[in-house]
Amino acid sequence: MGFKCGIVGLPNVGKSTLFNALTQTAAAQAANYPFCTIEPNVGEVAVPDPRLDTLAEIASSAQIIPTRLTFVDIAGLVRGASQGEGLGNQFLANIRECDAIAHVVRCFEDGDITHVEGKISPLADIETIETELMLADLDSLEKRVGAIEKKAKGGDKEAKESLELMNRALVLLREGKPARLVEVKPEEERAFGMLGLLSSKPVLYVCNVEEGSAKDGNSLSDQVFDQAAKEGAKAVVVSAKIESEIAVLPPGEQEEYLEAIGLFEPGLNRVIRAGYDLLKLVTYFTVGPKEARAWTITAGTRAPAAAGVIHSDFEKGFIRSETIAYEDYVRGKGEAGAREAGKLRLEGKDYVVADGDVLHFRFNT
Repeated sequence: MGFKCGIVGLPNVGKSTLFNALTQTAAAQAANYPFCTIEPNVGEVAVPDPRLDTLAEIASSAQIIPTRLTFVDIAGLVRGASQGEGLGNQFLANIRECDAIAHVVRCFEDGDITHVEGKISPLADIETIETELMLADLDSLEKRVGAIEKKAKGGDKEAKESLELMNRALVLLREGKPARLVEVKPEEERAFGMLGLLSSKPVLYVCNVEEGSAKDGNSLSDQVFDQAAKEGAKAVVVSAKIESEIAVLPPGEQEEYLEAIGLFEPGLNRVIRAGYDLLKLVTYFTVGPKEARAWTITAGTRAPAAAGVIHSDFEKGFIRSETIAYEDYVRGKGEAGAREAGKLRLEGKDYVVADGDVLHFRFNT
């Protein structure tokens, strides 16, 4: 089960630098001119989770396998991208394939790095990107709505549902509001997702600040946090320059570097965790002497579907899951101790897997 978070923003805000640090590669060019990243670069990163290390230590697991999140580095959008400016159509198509958007916003002054709009204004940058996504959605819906109306009048139930959702989205878009503000019932979520609206995707604002503001941010990042709060979005502060320097250091030296500048962990850990939360993902674990492994599912997933993430046969033949909460596993110093304490539960097909569950699935082959 793959989850993609697309890194977007205006040119020269630090997207490729951030991507390079995230994936610890130099795959994405980082240059001081627009469109240096022509094809989207894709990188998988481990989701930092100290619980996995604790479980592996208790079980003496030979191998530790973290869950992963995919980041896509998408070339810089510019004003007019919705009309094909820059390489707009291609870039917008890349965003459409992602599950969420990590919007990198420039929150630093640097005369050596040009800004495509000629000024440093994070809120204006946010508005530019958001406007292009909304204009692309508006154009897409207006081109499709006529055909859907015909099908709906012909009695097509799916078309009627799609038309209702399209009209709701069009009302907001014409008011200059993103499609993610459309009120969608749980039973409508799948149909709404099928509309492929760019502005419906959840957004994480990544405030790229200068080195001295990496810990607490600055006045520019404060503006972004205020904006995120108004939208119900998430925001994090990171210095892409610092992160790119940390990424190439050995683990021991990384800790020394962070300590020297007053940070407890790489800012990228916050970005990854925030992206994970943004997608409403949770983690469950399988633990044994061979390996301790983290698995990703969406919040609200029932046990058979969670088992299917490991293998489709597990879901088809699901009988039950032997379930131990993370805290109970640790407190019991392993499965045997948790079982003796009465903390191992047998859960059936209707069980909703909780974040941190340690699971062992029983199934028919």
